[in-house]
Amino acid sequence: MAKIKGSIIVNKERCKGCDICVSACPFKVLQLSNMVNSKGYHYTQMVNDLCTGCASCAVMCPDSCITVYRQKQE
Repeated sequence: MAKIKGSIIVNKERCKGCDICVSACPFKVLQLSNMVNSKGYHYTQMVNDLCTGCASCAVMCPDSCITVYRQKQE
């Protein structure tokens, strides 16, 4: 059975740094950045490559800022 490798793309300008996606991630892949967007919010970013593509973060995001990608690994 093939393993699934996940990754996310965060729309940094829409993210308001509410931290809900960080709490929802079962693998602790996300954290708030030290950088801020043009509105002054700390946005979410990936901090490791343990993402499985479960999409918990995207489902919980109230502003639909997260896109999840899944890729089969051989």
